[in-house]
Amino acid sequence: MTSRISAAGGGNKATIGLCLAIALLEGLDLQSAGVAGPRMAKEFSLAVAQMGWAFSAGAIGLLPGAALGGRLADRFGRKRVLMASVALFGLFSLATTLVWNFESLLVARLLTGLGLGAAMPNLIALCSEAAGPQQRSTAVGAMYCGMPFGAAIAALIGMLGASPTSWRDVFYVGGLGPIVMVPLLGVFLRESQQFVAARAAKASRESVPAVSEALWRHGRARTTIALWISYLGTLIVLYFLMNWLPSMVLSRGLTRLQSNIVLMMFNIGGGIGAVAIATIMDRFGRRRTVIGMYVGIALALAALASAGGAGSMACGGLLCGLFLVGGQSVLYALAGHAYPTEVRGTGVGAAVAVGRLGSILGPLVAGQLFALGQSASMLVASSIPLCVIAALAALTVVGGFARRSAPGAQGV
Repeated sequence: MTSRISAAGGGNKATIGLCLAIALLEGLDLQSAGVAGPRMAKEFSLAVAQMGWAFSAGAIGLLPGAALGGRLADRFGRKRVLMASVALFGLFSLATTLVWNFESLLVARLLTGLGLGAAMPNLIALCSEAAGPQQRSTAVGAMYCGMPFGAAIAALIGMLGASPTSWRDVFYVGGLGPIVMVPLLGVFLRESQQFVAARAAKASRESVPAVSEALWRHGRARTTIALWISYLGTLIVLYFLMNWLPSMVLSRGLTRLQSNIVLMMFNIGGGIGAVAIATIMDRFGRRRTVIGMYVGIALALAALASAGGAGSMACGGLLCGLFLVGGQSVLYALAGHAYPTEVRGTGVGAAVAVGRLGSILGPLVAGQLFALGQSASMLVASSIPLCVIAALAALTVVGGFARRSAPGAQGV
């Protein structure tokens, strides 16, 4: 992987490394609510449906955060917006340790999600622009693998905590880490040179194109809609598992330690998949990679739905992480390819924001269905049709790239 990115130069490799560190902290914070959930529910006497809202509060903040963060990145630069976003989610992750009831928990998680959402389009844009077109998927995958590995660290913190109030530990780590990273970003992170050049080229004409132009002009309307659908379908399933997997394992009679092991396997698989599948796409092409990825997702969900014991659930979790989390890195890379430099933040941010609807709906709908007595196996199995729809949409995006690269077509 390093050799494929080496052509970008040392400064750009440092950019990808710093983005990886931020993605790791993002993953830790996104998983923290799922890890802390059972103990938070006990301390604050929360019902299952209320836990669904607690899981979704952070995801609700992700949606406007992603849209706003991407738009601001195209106007003010990726570096400055990323630093502000990291500071925001670090401060409110720490604030989560001070909540005193259900309402204060919702506010803290909502504002944390706002910062997390604003950071991701900037991470994708920086990594996409730090590597050449032939290494772009690998660069984004290298960054995104930090998300599941950070989530695995959150699960480890949950395993080590023994007291009922130890759920706060994961939020201390998730808050202090970003605050420490902000000055490091200020010193060592280099602004995207592609962004600087594009802004200089447009200075005499216009600052930033209108959002509608960025997303719909030059034949990008079909690609934009398909990209949004693929994000939405995949993230519904991904965030349902990220937040409810520990509770699903406990509902099958396994121990809390076993539930954290399954969660760790899910995230370890995700970290491996984020790099491996993105690298495969750079090497073997988008279409075959997308088909194989979604076939793997369907098979992994079927394996998890039929699992009963600790070993089979750990294997199912590993496979789901490998293909679902790894597949999300592919979708982020596709978004990086879909838009030109001067509007990449806007386009990626819009796609991520639409996908965040899935991160809201997944935990929330699952929580309501669990409250109505639906089984975990049924919910996992019913996710497969959503993945089929997302796969068809992703293949439409790939087809759009092929049409624009054909002789005589206008590319992005």
